[in-house]
Amino acid sequence: MSKQIDYFFGIGSPWAFIGLDAFTALAERFGAEIKPYVIRLPEENGGILSKNRPEARRAYWTKDLKRWSAHRGKKLNFDNRAALSDPTPAALLVIAAQLEGKDWLGLTKALQEAFWSEARDIGNAEVRIAIADSIGLDGRSLEARAQSEDAKTTWTTNYDVAKSAGVFGFPTFRYEGELYWGQDSLPFLERHLNGEAVAV
Repeated sequence: MSKQIDYFFGIGSPWAFIGLDAFTALAERFGAEIKPYVIRLPEENGGILSKNRPEARRAYWTKDLKRWSAHRGKKLNFDNRAALSDPTPAALLVIAAQLEGKDWLGLTKALQEAFWSEARDIGNAEVRIAIADSIGLDGRSLEARAQSEDAKTTWTTNYDVAKSAGVFGFPTFRYEGELYWGQDSLPFLERHLNGEAVAV
């Protein structure tokens, strides 16, 4: 039976951006299917937006992001973080791609690269459309699908699944009922995929 990893993430999460390539490479190596759940941060479960954290923690968060981005070979641009006040439209575009059977993963990578490396305003519909077009998708068609009721329902359902699962941060991976929070937890997911006993 093929392996399936549930992937809970946010488009505006720098940690999801930094860890995505390593995660997809891991899943590919084990022949695992990735089931995406793009969501907003589950604050009810204890998730804390960076803007709501104490200054000392935010300073460390920024430094740690720079360390990890260098380690993963990613470029982070902190010049224009206000460009995306609400990541929901970009998330709905990814959901639209998923519903249409298109390359949701490629679109996720392109949107996050545009936002985190290039400081582009992916909160702007025309920017999102151009990004989708640049990877061979029909951006305008996907943008229209993103406004549909089934896309909005999926957005809500994704959150409900994440909340019930106990997800509280990005990214979170779930395999065989076990949660692994953070891109730095990928070594533990790898061990689980390899059949090693999960420590509890």
